[in-house]
Amino acid sequence: MGFVIRFACAFILLAATYNPTEWNFVRWGMAHYDSQLPLTLLFGLILFVGYIVYLRATLRSIGLFGMLLVLAIIGTFVWVLADQGWISLTDPTQNTWLLILILSFVLAIGLSWSIVRRRISGQTDVDDVDD
Repeated sequence: MGFVIRFACAFILLAATYNPTEWNFVRWGMAHYDSQLPLTLLFGLILFVGYIVYLRATLRSIGLFGMLLVLAIIGTFVWVLADQGWISLTDPTQNTWLLILILSFVLAIGLSWSIVRRRISGQTDVDDVDD
């Protein structure tokens, strides 16, 4: 259940930033930054903090190589689905939602990996502490 919550939060973060509908921060900010600059800045900073939390945890947990590896596995899986005719990659709106789902999955794996590794190996990760 924890992974689903992490995935849902990552999906909300990414979709709130940009999605193919008109309900996203990028489009709203571009339309209203001149009349509502403080509010635009506030929402932008809140999203930025969300990205810092997710990206920092993901990079510390699986690293850049791990992120690229997860992206490669998921990308190859999507390629197989498209090659078998189970999904079509011709609709840009569908592709945008698919990319949001894929990136949400990568961030959720990054946030969950330490928990999975601890359960598999019995070893606990600790942050490096400067003395």
